[in-house]
Amino acid sequence: MKVAYIVSRFPKLTETFILYEMVALHRQGVEIELFPLFRARTGRIKGEGGSVWRKAVELLQPGVPPKMHPEAVAITEQAHFTPMVSVSVVVANVHWLLRRPLAYVKTLGILIVSNWGSMNLLVGGLLLFPKMAYIADRIGRLGATHVHAHFANHPAAAAFVVGRLTGLPYSFTAHGADFQVDQHMLCRKVREAQFVVTVADANRRAITDHCHHTHDKIHVISSGVDTTHFSPPVGLERGNLASDMFTIVAIGTFYEVKGQTYLIDACRQLSDEGLAYRCLLVGEGPHEATLRAQVEAAGITERIEFTGPKDHGEVASLLQEADVLVLPSIPTQSGRREGLPVVLQEAMASGLPVVASGISGIPELVEHERNGILVSPADPQQLASALGRLAADVDLRKRLGAEARRTVLERFDLHANARQLAALFSGTES
Repeated sequence: MKVAYIVSRFPKLTETFILYEMVALHRQGVEIELFPLFRARTGRIKGEGGSVWRKAVELLQPGVPPKMHPEAVAITEQAHFTPMVSVSVVVANVHWLLRRPLAYVKTLGILIVSNWGSMNLLVGGLLLFPKMAYIADRIGRLGATHVHAHFANHPAAAAFVVGRLTGLPYSFTAHGADFQVDQHMLCRKVREAQFVVTVADANRRAITDHCHHTHDKIHVISSGVDTTHFSPPVGLERGNLASDMFTIVAIGTFYEVKGQTYLIDACRQLSDEGLAYRCLLVGEGPHEATLRAQVEAAGITERIEFTGPKDHGEVASLLQEADVLVLPSIPTQSGRREGLPVVLQEAMASGLPVVASGISGIPELVEHERNGILVSPADPQQLASALGRLAADVDLRKRLGAEARRTVLERFDLHANARQLAALFSGTES
């Protein structure tokens, strides 16, 4: 079984769920051919989302990211990166025009009509269509038996094009903001896909509410985490990261949807209450300058550290040494919402108690007072109260952490979930 994977960009430090899903599938005998639409650029993240025009410019100056997961190095060397324009791209498009002119023109027309009214998806589809046709040609020549895309926007559109030109079955995984913000062409992609995967029941309901009569086609499979890599510390007490102070960790790109601003407000309250703590904000992103200014204005620079991005191994070490992971996510005005964040699964697999907003798919993982604490979004007072409880009650931290680990072992193990996905690829899933 050979599956062609289409992703937005690779290697991307924050998308470990795609990287390790491919690794887990490979271990189960699935051959993967990776087709990123873009090569991950160098430098720091400068804007949320970004435009297709900027992405096109990035592709003209490809580079290797400053930090990469070790497993991604070899995969990057074998990935099929494609320029926006090249002789090979032109030849592939001429090939489809001569071999399947009606399918080529009709598919392009569907992309235009279905995405009309969405500047991002329409312009992106037009810019990427020649590359999509080239990818279709390459996938056909490589002998792939199935095409799978991660994200319901441009990658799923690419899978749609490949399916129409080659006749190969395709599927895609929908995560959250990739279909919540802009739903142009979503139903067409779902209808023509062999199946659709999403990471939470909340996402399945959102898709079926928008695209009627598709419930049986949508499967809920979390990406999952490696529960041997993310595991509780052995023979060590938590809280020894740099001192014996209560240690809070928040991991995520500095986007509005991640809600770090409310954690900073909660930390200010904890300082006012006299709690000794340190908070590590792990990541980078467009809101970093604003968050740093907020920390300085609150007078808690000695309590909050911006660590920069961390790779897979560094994240695992941080989670073993912390006392709690916080994910204060919020729904944004633009419609962005969390799906089922992998970082929560990683923390819980590490036996770490978590405090998270009770929105989207998060309550499907975190059960309030059983394996974590749920709070209302955009409520720093609730956040501060939950963190204060955990700081004062070691037994509570241990109980929640143990239940958190048990939850992930039972429902969110990477290899078990990869087996479900492999079964769907082969058509053996009931």
